[in-house]
Amino acid sequence: METITRVPRHGVEHEPTAPLLEVEDLALSYPTLSPEGGRGRFRPENGRRPALYDLSFRIEAGERVAVVGPNGAGKSTLFKIIAGTLKPDSGEVRVFGHEPDRHICIAYVPQRNQIDWTFPVTVEDVVMMGRVGQIGLFRRARQQDWQIARASLERVNATHLASKQIGELSGGQQQRIFIARALAQEAELLLLDEPFTGLDLPSQERIFTMLQRLHEDEVTLLVATHDLNLAAEQFDRVMLLNRTLIAFGPPENVLTSQHLLRAYGGQMHVISAADGALVLADTCCEGEVEHQH
Repeated sequence: METITRVPRHGVEHEPTAPLLEVEDLALSYPTLSPEGGRGRFRPENGRRPALYDLSFRIEAGERVAVVGPNGAGKSTLFKIIAGTLKPDSGEVRVFGHEPDRHICIAYVPQRNQIDWTFPVTVEDVVMMGRVGQIGLFRRARQQDWQIARASLERVNATHLASKQIGELSGGQQQRIFIARALAQEAELLLLDEPFTGLDLPSQERIFTMLQRLHEDEVTLLVATHDLNLAAEQFDRVMLLNRTLIAFGPPENVLTSQHLLRAYGGQMHVISAADGALVLADTCCEGEVEHQH
């Protein structure tokens, strides 16, 4: 692998003693659909539905955290707030001691169905977009930037895809390209929203191999997933969410029948859990789709 000459980093200076991510008393609500739309049961007096409320937690550098919960639990909303693309109604989010929108070290990969795959852009262009924060808007990429972008593609075994249009890629290849973009960005916090949905087992395994390499590079990983077994087997800690924090900690302490029933309610039939009970989650029938921006 070629040697990469690093270019000077841009963005806000990190507070050396601050945790990587700290969330305190976070709250956000959306306008509620009318009763005629079938969602009237969620209407509070002020006409807004809480997407997140009373949410507080801390994550240290280098952790691998799975974020789980039913549809409409606020997982995507939380990621957008952490990435700085959505503002909360109240509460604070700090990344290395500062508000997230002042950082360029956060890489956010949304769900694939939220990305326009028909946009005429090549794989190499997508990866180079990760360098924008380092280069600056309206400035030309330098030789070192192209070197970093190509090396990032090499790290995800996608050099041969560089000239392809993103719409020509398989689902697994698309996820690999966005991981390459995060590498080119030199991200320290990577937010992946349902990255395994729709992927076959070999593609999932390749993604996990890449995430393991990122972990070895001390990149902090937050991954939203519906797969409770995957969360229990592959992550250091699990955050169980349903608009507020149900539980957060080691998988065996979080994925218990009591916590899961509290989070999923009628969407879960208990047949297996970390505490010895059995659990089967059904998140497709009654889950509410999160408000999209």
